[in-house]
Amino acid sequence: MLNQISYFQKELADLVYRHTHMEGYQPTQIPCLGLSRYSTAHYSSLAGPSRGLYNPSLCIVVQGSKDIILGGERLKGGPSNYIVSSIDLPIIFEAMESSPEVPNLYCKIEFTPSLILELLSAEEFKVTGKRTSKRGVNVAELDVSMLDAVVRLVRLLDKPADIPFLAPLFTKEILYKTLQGDYGDSLRRIVTDGSPTIHIRNTIQHMTNNFQNPFRIEDLADVAKMSIPSFHRHFKEVTAMSPIQFQKQLRLQEARRLILSGSMNVADASFHVGYESHTQFSREYSRTFGFPPREDVKRLKLINDASVDI
Repeated sequence: MLNQISYFQKELADLVYRHTHMEGYQPTQIPCLGLSRYSTAHYSSLAGPSRGLYNPSLCIVVQGSKDIILGGERLKGGPSNYIVSSIDLPIIFEAMESSPEVPNLYCKIEFTPSLILELLSAEEFKVTGKRTSKRGVNVAELDVSMLDAVVRLVRLLDKPADIPFLAPLFTKEILYKTLQGDYGDSLRRIVTDGSPTIHIRNTIQHMTNNFQNPFRIEDLADVAKMSIPSFHRHFKEVTAMSPIQFQKQLRLQEARRLILSGSMNVADASFHVGYESHTQFSREYSRTFGFPPREDVKRLKLINDASVDI
């Protein structure tokens, strides 16, 4: 079994490396599939206020490592893991061990809610996953069956004519294995009528679209169709943060992106994302990212050679 896993891991690493022609995230001819290569230590944000509704996804750490920072928690992913994301959260990824000789390689597969619902609605579908979690992102153990299916999907990049016919089949197989695996329940909840996760997902989208504006907890609870105590409990179960912490992360990550891209200076970015006090912005930025804004951006540009995906 270990020999099989090692064989598939090597083949997948070769495929991802060959089909990534530059640093960072790259879409492919397969609509649901994206590949990433990083030859230096890097930081990246999964979510951003400018994005639309996020599709659930599976990310394979093909080579290297990926630390997931969610609120105050840090989850570690490596080549023996896959990452299941069910909801758009202000997550930061870090990978500090990388080099041109042994780059970090990732493979991301997105699933539409309609495809999830299609599989769950099948009369023959039986749930076998043992572990449950209400969190919007989880790290699970990768097995040879899942790895085999992912390799077959990525192999299609070498045979573009086969993509329209086989990619949907392989994607459905990978989703089936994800739903049946550890934390598959986190994907099932986002299409289950009446599930608190659906209501929290709607609230998250509302907050993401209006992150610059102040909000009242009563209004957010109304969007979620919950009482205030129930809303607080379910929101933290899914996001690992309070609503205020969540909004703060959205604001800080968007400000960081704007500053690093050169779109705005520090003062303009802090005002744009909703801060009225530059001092408060700098203090909260330093607390979140470990460095004041200007020092942080200078450091990231040096680390990433100005190619950070953030």
